[in-house]
Amino acid sequence: MKIGSQAKRVLLSVLSEGKTIRKMMQNVHLAPEADEDDLYSGYNDYNPTFDTEDLENDVAFQQAARTSHGRRPPVTAKIPGTSASRPLATGFGSKATLTSSMGRPMTGAMQDGVARPMTAVHAAGYTRAATRGSSFDPLGQARGPAPPLEMKNSDSSEEKIRQLEKKVNELVEESCIANSCGDLKLALEKAKEAGRKERVLVRQREQIATPENINLDLTYSVLFNLASQYAANEMYAEALNTYQVIVKNKMFSNGGRLKVNMGNIYLKQRNYSKAIKFYRMALDQIPSVHKEMRIKIMQNIGVAFIKTGQYIDAISSFEHIMSMSPNLKAGFNLILCYFAIGNGEQMKKAFQKLIAVPLEVDYDDKYISPNDDPHTNLVIEAIKNDSLRQIERERKSMAEEYIMTAAKLIAPVIETSFAVGYDWCVEVVKASQYVELANDLEINKATTYLRQQEFNQALETLKMFEKKDSRVKSAAATNLSFLYYLENELAQATNYADLAVNSDRYNPAALTNKGNTVFANGDYEKAAEFYKEALRNDSSCTEALYNLGLTYKKLNRIDEALDCFLKLHAILRNSAQVLHQIANIYEIMEDPNQAIEWLLQLISVVPTDPHVLSKLGKLYDNEGDKSQAFHYYYESYRYFPSNIEVIEWLGAYYIDTQFCEKAIEYFERAALILPTQVKWQLMVASCYRRSGNYQKALEKYKVIHRKFPENVECLRFLVRLCTDMGLKEVQEYMTKLKKVEKLKEIREQRIKSGRDGSARSRREGNAGGDTGCTKGERLSAKLKALPGTSEPYESSGNASYIDPLGPQAERPKTAARKRTEEDDFADEELGEDLLPE
Repeated sequence: MKIGSQAKRVLLSVLSEGKTIRKMMQNVHLAPEADEDDLYSGYNDYNPTFDTEDLENDVAFQQAARTSHGRRPPVTAKIPGTSASRPLATGFGSKATLTSSMGRPMTGAMQDGVARPMTAVHAAGYTRAATRGSSFDPLGQARGPAPPLEMKNSDSSEEKIRQLEKKVNELVEESCIANSCGDLKLALEKAKEAGRKERVLVRQREQIATPENINLDLTYSVLFNLASQYAANEMYAEALNTYQVIVKNKMFSNGGRLKVNMGNIYLKQRNYSKAIKFYRMALDQIPSVHKEMRIKIMQNIGVAFIKTGQYIDAISSFEHIMSMSPNLKAGFNLILCYFAIGNGEQMKKAFQKLIAVPLEVDYDDKYISPNDDPHTNLVIEAIKNDSLRQIERERKSMAEEYIMTAAKLIAPVIETSFAVGYDWCVEVVKASQYVELANDLEINKATTYLRQQEFNQALETLKMFEKKDSRVKSAAATNLSFLYYLENELAQATNYADLAVNSDRYNPAALTNKGNTVFANGDYEKAAEFYKEALRNDSSCTEALYNLGLTYKKLNRIDEALDCFLKLHAILRNSAQVLHQIANIYEIMEDPNQAIEWLLQLISVVPTDPHVLSKLGKLYDNEGDKSQAFHYYYESYRYFPSNIEVIEWLGAYYIDTQFCEKAIEYFERAALILPTQVKWQLMVASCYRRSGNYQKALEKYKVIHRKFPENVECLRFLVRLCTDMGLKEVQEYMTKLKKVEKLKEIREQRIKSGRDGSARSRREGNAGGDTGCTKGERLSAKLKALPGTSEPYESSGNASYIDPLGPQAERPKTAARKRTEEDDFADEELGEDLLPE
């Protein structure tokens, strides 16, 4: 019987499906009847419908796909729960129920003894190649220990390069850390070492790999860090060369931005034209999406134009910034430029723009608790002084400083008078978000009146605040108290100090002024209390701390005064007044070494202060260090050649060191400063005589005698010199000397008789008083009994001169000679004996 082609195809399909079913049934194994305690049985079973990995090798699937059976709709079976038996769906829809030992359905068949997983996703610890009956071992412990890790070959080129890269990165990090810690020298050394190792790394990579494998990011970071460290160490030429290497390399995509850094270096070098050039080049290479960076570069360009005096170009830059992204610095610089060119109207507009800059700071209302909720109060207390709050305060303080400075700058020039200009600024500020600054501007107006010495206007301006709120009233009263204190009107100063303290008890300036008024009245204990209260309200009130130290000095509480000034020195490191007070206290405590130490610090701050230098000279002189004393006395004389004490010390020093010619210069200057005192002119003549220039000494004594004819010392030296030189004038001068001495004796007798009369009256008034001589008479008698060491003449009436050193020809002529009685006599000339009569 012949069978048609269509029938053949159907028959072949049926036969093929039958073979497939038989083959599948061969792989089906029924579960054993014994109930084994296997909790994990059936987890490797899966539905072969979801196994798509071996479809290409599945003969039945490939045959079905090539026949009409592959176009039939699939037979789907209801998938029961895993706890019940599950039928196995075949291609014809026939079902066979397969169960595991635990009653779980066996949804898959066994092919070549390998169980298929339930899904396409493999579970942890199971593989498709696991055989039936294998024990559950998800961690693979049955396979034994893992093989040892392969040791890296440290000698390989790749490993060496990897270690070198790691070392370079570590050096760059260490350089950055050292820079942040302030050790700029170490940071530069690390950066240089990183650069050397990076070049070695590049050469090794070029030898074993293509140039495309070079780590450009590492090269960029090394060069950039090296240039930054050069700039930080002020090695600007090296920094510019390093930046040029980065900028000229086209492989660094963002290298053009570093021209901003190069412009900054040129700005530090005051090469403003090149700085502007590089800023503009950087501006051209930065896309417009980076708005903030472009604004900062334009601000740098404006600053560079100000440095060069090109105010018009600077104005164009700042005007563009204020139109695009206004900020406080640009607004303030714009006002400065208009002030430089003297455009008052534009100054007003720029000031209004500065006032209108958004501060981006929340008001203080959010720090006020709306209710008595303790949790809310704790949160508010926590955020009252956090880092964000501090940033807000700094920004607000900076804005107020810019506005106040700008107002004080433009107020005198935008109107006919500075008062009208201040009034305009006050009105503009009142209409802005900085209303609180209006009162401060009014107080600054009064301060400007003070600088112009218009005290009445200043007082009237400050008195306007007496009826305002407590803070402003306290500030105005504090200034008024200070003004009256400077004018030494302590009553008014006290009244306004009390008003300031009563208006705001926590105002440290008011408490300090109150303490000053009490200090001026001599009540140091009470003044100290006010200064302490000011410090409790504001521990950074340096005026109160300084005044407290002065108060302790007045109270002779030296240790406490020293503590105050040492604390103040920790705050004000370079305050000359504080250093001087500390040195003075150590001098009072009789510790000259510490006093010298602090004075040396003081002259490092004020190296040209002649009084400090003379004080150092005096301390060294007391310690016996003549060389150091001379150095500081001479420096003091160089800066202030009119200090008589310094001049006298220097002259005496040169006399002691046998350089009388040099001492003449100082005594002549002293004679010019004090021409009415004969002492200095006598010293000049004495220096001539000591140096052996007797003719000059004689001429000088004659000049002194003409100016001071009754001076006994001058006549005595004239007699002595004329006798030594054999001049005929000796008799004339001896006659004059006798007359002067006689007049002197008459005057002394008159003074003595007056003293005797007063003493006699006192003795008569005292019953049983002593009838002996007075103390003054006894002292004068004692002095007369003593040999006259400073008297070059005989005590007898004969006026002949006896030289204690012998005849003139017998005197030694050497410069270095032994000390004689004449030297002792000359030393006494420099003492109290030469004071004017």
